[in-house]
Amino acid sequence: MLYRLDRLGKAVTDFFFPQFCIGCGREGEVICPACIAKLPRLSPPFCFRCGLPQTGGQSCRDCAGLDLAIDGIRSPLIFQKLAREAVHQLKYQNIRVMAAPLAGVLHDYLTENPIDADMFIPVPLHPRRLRERGYNQSLLLAHQLGRLCSISVRSDILKRSVNTPPQARTVSSIERHHNMREAFTSLDGKMKGKRVLLIDDVSTSGATLDACASALKQAGASCV
Repeated sequence: MLYRLDRLGKAVTDFFFPQFCIGCGREGEVICPACIAKLPRLSPPFCFRCGLPQTGGQSCRDCAGLDLAIDGIRSPLIFQKLAREAVHQLKYQNIRVMAAPLAGVLHDYLTENPIDADMFIPVPLHPRRLRERGYNQSLLLAHQLGRLCSISVRSDILKRSVNTPPQARTVSSIERHHNMREAFTSLDGKMKGKRVLLIDDVSTSGATLDACASALKQAGASCV
């Protein structure tokens, strides 16, 4: 019944507010399958810790100089062109339906590159920023991905206790990691042995994800 109501709600919304692909302008979806196929993919070689492209080696210079809690970061897409526009629409323009196709891209990536996880945890927003935006785009992604992967989503474990400045405004990787230090706390101290897959919309230096991983490992998580 709920599924039918969701379909009915979408049909009514599409009738009064038809969707158009942000890539080609075709009516029917916020981003069509043809444009999804053209999104800029991230291919090896990349740093096995932060996931950023590099010319060779196992760990990039920035990660080699940092004591990281995160076990690894992976992304299917490079934050460029249409991928950047899709994330910006989800994050800043209240186009929440964009979470579904982006989660589909994540699901395809995980199908080809499996990562063992007991749960998905979205990176939380600080309460003040959540009130300003009205929603957490990472939680939307996590819910959609959880349905596709049949893995539980826990949004009640991590708390953002420090309202840090936007990471895009900081200069270096070291500065970003310093800003994020102690920014997150775990609300559940019974994470022993749990394998966690964090979900976020964008990773730049990996500082935010690493700070989350630090909090989760302090609570007992075995892998993040």
